Amino acid sequence: MPALPHILGISAYYHDAAAALLRGGNILAAAQEERFSRRKND
Repeated sequence: MPALPHILGISAYYHDAAAALLRGGNILAAAQEERFSRRKND
């Protein structure tokens, strides 16, 4: 059985930057920049 690919989705260059890691269509992790900077709509 072939290994499932990991997909990294990145939304940047805008005020609501975020990233998500998927494997086989399942979300493994997701985060928004404002969670780390503690500034709303960062």
